[in-house]
Amino acid sequence: MAERLVVIGGDAAGMTAATLAKRMRPDLEVVALEKGPWTSYSACGIPYVIGGDVASIDELVVRTPDEHRANGIDMRALHEAKAIDLDGRQIEVHDIEGARTYRLGFDQLLIAVGAVPQRPPLPGFDDEKVHGVQTLDDGADLLRHAHEMKAERVVVVGGGYIGLEIAEAFVHRGAKVTVVEAGPEVLHGPMDPDMAARVRVAMEKNGIDVRTGDPVKGFDGRAVQTSGGQVEADLVVLGLGVRPNSKLAADAGIELGARDAVAVDVRQRTSAEGVWAAGDCCESFHLVSRRKVHVALGTHANKQGRVVGINIGGGYATFPGIVGTAVTKLCATEVARTGLSEREAAAEGYGFVVGSIDSTTRAGYFPGAKPITVKIVAQKGGGELLGAQIVGEEGAAKRIDVLATAITARFTIEDLLHLDLSYAPPFAPVWDPVLMAARKAWDAVKRERTTRG
Repeated sequence: MAERLVVIGGDAAGMTAATLAKRMRPDLEVVALEKGPWTSYSACGIPYVIGGDVASIDELVVRTPDEHRANGIDMRALHEAKAIDLDGRQIEVHDIEGARTYRLGFDQLLIAVGAVPQRPPLPGFDDEKVHGVQTLDDGADLLRHAHEMKAERVVVVGGGYIGLEIAEAFVHRGAKVTVVEAGPEVLHGPMDPDMAARVRVAMEKNGIDVRTGDPVKGFDGRAVQTSGGQVEADLVVLGLGVRPNSKLAADAGIELGARDAVAVDVRQRTSAEGVWAAGDCCESFHLVSRRKVHVALGTHANKQGRVVGINIGGGYATFPGIVGTAVTKLCATEVARTGLSEREAAAEGYGFVVGSIDSTTRAGYFPGAKPITVKIVAQKGGGELLGAQIVGEEGAAKRIDVLATAITARFTIEDLLHLDLSYAPPFAPVWDPVLMAARKAWDAVKRERTTRG
């Protein structure tokens, strides 16, 4: 009898692993379970369907269930894994369309069930007008509801990445948008206050009513109640971030780690023999803080899925870790970060200096030059790069990749200054803003050395 791999979760991590393992071991029986109708899709594209940049939800699907079946994978959409029996090596599966439950045996198992939107335990937040945006099902439901109601007043609860993207989407749809954030600034988690304030200003310039430091108290079906009053709403969208979907693993006795994500080693193995985890449901290792963290991003999910697929396929692969790189946008304003913020560096006990610069994305005299602010956080003493943040307009955000690469390579500020970055007036000033911020940080490092000496 052929060895069987069961994959729970039909999106990025799960189907990357399933496809690669099957390709490397054609004799391997691969069964994939997905509780929704779609597989291998880009959930990150949902806000851009809502805003009209992408024509339909279907365009976000990279590979359909039938396409997976054509590649030899027994892809079972609308089948939800309800429980894992590690001793019996079986999964309890609910066939949603067939309205039946059955047990499915496995030799190896991959848990790739993603994350779930944070939903506050507040009065009224189970109302049908309140939407999370994590799966294509969520996106399709929100889009249908917005069309049916002709939603003119939208409240986004939470000013994180998803909150910003959903706010932009409904601005494009012509709605009156209010973003309510309990923290002192939008992007309170990933960005430092000085950089986040620039994003808030951009939101307000685009007609978004931003209410920071204003915790939500409830929803009565017509208005969102906050500490500062109430905001009328036809639709409420949750932008509070996500938590790892780890209950299935925990109920089976599999060890959890950072933020209750499934604990894994560098090969994506869990604490249970023959059981793997990948994607938004599991933890990652942060290369700067040297701690396990939970960061839900499609880039990590695809890479972790690849690692699992290679290992199950008979090869050897590891996932060394992340530096927390992320980008988003709000209309014309681009936002990026990598590594540690000032707050995170302080929490980890680092002594650090900061270099920040306001510049332009092209040579200042060249048509189309846009503003950009780059901020770099570096360790005192040796000047090792700890983190960076960027806020600017067209051409700004992807500069974070240079800094993410430098942090991963464990560059110092001095190393960064010697990088031979490209230059031409249509693309950058002669001193790229990244290097200008690095010079500021390097000056701060040298001053600190002098003061200490």
